[in-house]
Amino acid sequence: MDDVPDRIEHTVLGPTTTPDDVRGCLDEALQYGMRACIPPWALPLATEYANVPLTAVIDFPHGQGQTDSVCQAAKLAWDTGADELDMVCNVGLLKAGEDDAVRDHITEVVASVPVPVKVIVEAPLLSDDELERVGQLTADADAAYLKTATGFSEGGATVHDVEILSKYLPVKASGGVGSWEKAKAMFEAGAERIGASSGDTIVREWQAATEGETPTGTETDRDSVDTTDADMDGADTDDTDTHDSNADDGY
Repeated sequence: MDDVPDRIEHTVLGPTTTPDDVRGCLDEALQYGMRACIPPWALPLATEYANVPLTAVIDFPHGQGQTDSVCQAAKLAWDTGADELDMVCNVGLLKAGEDDAVRDHITEVVASVPVPVKVIVEAPLLSDDELERVGQLTADADAAYLKTATGFSEGGATVHDVEILSKYLPVKASGGVGSWEKAKAMFEAGAERIGASSGDTIVREWQAATEGETPTGTETDRDSVDTTDADMDGADTDDTDTHDSNADDGY
């Protein structure tokens, strides 16, 4: 895997995210050749600060906005510099069996902007049947990617979830992916992207593994992000096949 850094979306999305946190995320994205995933309010700052591919989250983290307002937010994010968007599926409607409403909502948001849209499905809250349904609905809506989780619900990305979702669309695995070992497992399961606030750690560990060395300095320098970021990686578990109730790398 020679393109690992370009497949990492280095993330800063916690509720206490500051402009300095965003700059730190962008600095690390530049240093390691990663992408960045940021709140939409930070897009003007980010586009002026660094030339980094930017994803902005929309209707985050609960996905309960009205379609018109979500489309407006998507258009504004694109207009202010987002290269890609991560929107959140309305999980309540999915669980209620309102499949047409789920698909139509995603379809309208996707059609409102000329950039790729990923759909966050909050996999830790879904059964296998619901994962299959939302995978098909999202594909039918012409979205570009499925994304596993926001990081605001219990649990994180699992190999099992990625294997199911990747049957329908490319997958961005987010939630508890805080090491190269876990990222590699997600890639091998079919993920195309990783969303993580510890993207710098993942890349350093990947570089060390490629060179046959033991990585040093694997703790992220942005301590505040590790404790507040919804795509946070700090509470990784050893089992990539089961949902992690303490996952903190979920964006």
